[in-house]
Amino acid sequence: MSRNTLVTLLSMGGLILIMAALALPVLHIGREYIMWVYAVGAALLLAGRLLTPVPAGASVKLRRLLRMEVWTALVFVAGAVFLFLPVTPGAGAGNDWIAFTLAGGVLTVYTSLMIPRQR
Repeated sequence: MSRNTLVTLLSMGGLILIMAALALPVLHIGREYIMWVYAVGAALLLAGRLLTPVPAGASVKLRRLLRMEVWTALVFVAGAVFLFLPVTPGAGAGNDWIAFTLAGGVLTVYTSLMIPRQR
């Protein structure tokens, strides 16, 4: 298995698990399952983004976009951390992870549109 195939499998698998974790509350699945599925997805995505090779002769903008993908994966990891924190009544009531997921989603859409344009 080549490195590019492994990177693609890790990244896509991580994003699919994150999406599955987002669908679990609709199916009335417990928070324990949600946080573990989300955390594994975030970890797989981070591993895939860290292993992504930078093409030889890549422009500065392309290298920045590839670095932005790593930061995006870290945003999802931060969302996973908020899932593991105990839920306390008050502002947010344990839903802070959703904000990090939305931010990571927006950055993922941006990089997925801009990276092919730079190549």
